[in-house]
Amino acid sequence: MTTEYGVRFEYGVRFEPNLAHRKALGRVWEGVALLAILLGIAMLLTLLVQVFLDGLPYLRPQLFTEFPSRFPDQAGLRSALQGSIWLMVLTALLSFPLGVGAGIYLEEFAPKNALTRFIEINVANLAGVPSIIYGLLGLGLFVRGLGLGRSLLAGVLTMTLVILPVIIVSTREALRAVPASIREAALALGASRWEMVRDHVLVYSMGGILTGMILALSRAIGETAPLITIGALTYIAFDLRGPLDIFTVLPIQIFNWVSMPQTEFHQLAAAGIIVLLALLLTMNAMAIWLRNRLQKRW
Repeated sequence: MTTEYGVRFEYGVRFEPNLAHRKALGRVWEGVALLAILLGIAMLLTLLVQVFLDGLPYLRPQLFTEFPSRFPDQAGLRSALQGSIWLMVLTALLSFPLGVGAGIYLEEFAPKNALTRFIEINVANLAGVPSIIYGLLGLGLFVRGLGLGRSLLAGVLTMTLVILPVIIVSTREALRAVPASIREAALALGASRWEMVRDHVLVYSMGGILTGMILALSRAIGETAPLITIGALTYIAFDLRGPLDIFTVLPIQIFNWVSMPQTEFHQLAAAGIIVLLALLLTMNAMAIWLRNRLQKRW
């Protein structure tokens, strides 16, 4: 028999919901998912506990005041820590206006045509490109093409390329989350398109934009492959004075210590991992505090 809505029923066929079986199957998959989460957390905690047990004895003042050395009792992270701080600060100052500006233009001002769709597709694809590819691009464009050499500025420009797609995509998503009624109300009261974006849309989307910036910088601070590709050094025994100096960063120094055969250097690498985690958490805490303060203010 067929109803007026086109649904066909057959006589003698009985629907069996079997809710007990379906609920039991759902509980089984819920348990599997929970077990997978707990297993991942347990592995992470095991790794962190091992790192802290190995590295805590080497968290001494000399670790922050001394330069790298061939002798474990004299080795420190001074140059690598300076390089990581300089790299993160300069990368944030350069990538934030470029990424947010590009996201605002693509979302609010760019015409909807084939060219902008092509750019949007490529930006989304670039967010998933392996970082080693950006390292090769930085080697050819900044180190050799512009003649910057193995300088900090070449590393900053390379890391900016790495995180720009993430910032652009997160900025566009944050702008899309703003209700259209806010834009229409601002335009109805006589605001120009730029005034509407500056005074209303950006105010409501800044939390999401800063969240994307935090995630992008968190990725950048742990990157090693692009910096090794452009020629960042593993041994520097002087203070970093400017963006044109050669440099090293914490991940490269940790990698160098891990590759050495002495157990003491492995423990120093564990101490470097603790310092890197502390720097990452401090940077994220400052960014989250700034984001919450701006949200309360606006």
